[in-house]
Amino acid sequence: MMRQLIALDPKNYSRHRLHEQERDWAETNCYVDVWIELLHSLGLDPIAALPFTLAIDFEGDQWTFFKYPPEDLFDLYSLDVLELAIWRPVPLHIEEQLSLGRPVLVELDSMFLPDTAGSAYQLDHVKTTVGVVEIDIENQRLGYFHGQGYYHLHGDDFANVFHTRGERNPAILSPYCEIVKRRSAAPLQGEELLRASLRLLTKHLQRLPQTNPFEKFKARFEADLQWLANEPLTTFHQYSFATLRQFGSCYEVAGAYLGWLQGRGIAGLEQPIAAMRALSTSAKTMQFQLARAMARKKPIDLQPFDQMAEHWCSAIQRLKDQFSP
Repeated sequence: MMRQLIALDPKNYSRHRLHEQERDWAETNCYVDVWIELLHSLGLDPIAALPFTLAIDFEGDQWTFFKYPPEDLFDLYSLDVLELAIWRPVPLHIEEQLSLGRPVLVELDSMFLPDTAGSAYQLDHVKTTVGVVEIDIENQRLGYFHGQGYYHLHGDDFANVFHTRGERNPAILSPYCEIVKRRSAAPLQGEELLRASLRLLTKHLQRLPQTNPFEKFKARFEADLQWLANEPLTTFHQYSFATLRQFGSCYEVAGAYLGWLQGRGIAGLEQPIAAMRALSTSAKTMQFQLARAMARKKPIDLQPFDQMAEHWCSAIQRLKDQFSP
């Protein structure tokens, strides 16, 4: 029996504008991208819940893997994000939760996700999160949000991604899964949504790094260059994803959030918006420069990190002055 929460066709699926417009970073990370499209498909505005993007930090060997906080999703949209205990085959859990009207977020192997063709599909085992809103176990079919859109997989990919053939291998652990449970209160809209989003902004400005994260990252990046120079291309991609892409894509959507506020009449945001965009484009440029430096075994100019630190400091101070209690 097919379970389908939302009738969607990958061929005519209309992405949210965050994934349609020209951007420095086509994707952020798997979790945020899934939520952008899932909220969009539910008729909700994913941008209103983005204040958390302003509070990321450099965590020592990576930047914060930024994620929509469950409490923020509850406050704005009355969506309760709960962990799903896996004690049966995963497809059975998904089927039951969808029958109860709950999307399921599940970690899967990109090796068997056709939408990753050219990067991981049938090439590499990469953990990622998808948002499932359709399953047909008998016909081995799955409908899921991932990256920038909505996709289907079926047949061998279904069997492989859920390990449904042969005896269960105890060395393969169950994936981490979450369900999205709608509560009775209606999602906020209009001015009420704006006011609630501004409250979240005030909350997350209280969670800012205590020191400028770009000063910490510059020192670590300079030290990392010594071993990166002798590493293969795969290491570059992993390092870049955990550092440059994380903060670059995060600040890009942070800028989109501030633009959303500006479009709703909140004044004085021109400078922070410009600073967020500068952080995004600088990260993209630095990624290209790092790739060239590794390929050519040449040093890289670290001065852009000083400029990033200045952009961050000026933007954050402006936001604190305007929105902190």
